[in-house]
Amino acid sequence: MGVTSRTFGELSPRELHDILALRSAVFVVEQACLYLDIDGRDVEPGTGHHWLDDGGRIAAYARTLAEPAGETRIGRVVTHPDHRGRGRARRLMEHLVDAVAGPIVLDAQSYLVPWYETLDFVVTGPEFDDDGILHVPMRLRRGAAQSGT
Repeated sequence: MGVTSRTFGELSPRELHDILALRSAVFVVEQACLYLDIDGRDVEPGTGHHWLDDGGRIAAYARTLAEPAGETRIGRVVTHPDHRGRGRARRLMEHLVDAVAGPIVLDAQSYLVPWYETLDFVVTGPEFDDDGILHVPMRLRRGAAQSGT
């Protein structure tokens, strides 16, 4: 099970469908959070779409965004319900941490802070409500050291 990484222009129609279907199934339906998942950022030139493939099915997915301050923002981290508890999201996140050279930031759902801390992310600000779900800003410790903060 390897990591596939593509820009928006490199995605096949099927890959895009499967990504959006997984994100909607988990973030909108399972988490009962009515928001517009398709936010316009998926098509930006600096956006990466990354997933673990399990025989043609996405086991875990994350999106990387190039931010104006030179940071990479990881978001939309999601694991297919059939693949939870098997380390799929960890494997994907470890791949991204190794692949991204500069500072990495993310907004973690608050209950996942301990999990992100095991990947060496640290909380950088207060908890906030994002569409009814509590989140906290986090930064990869390596990224904090590189950016001088």
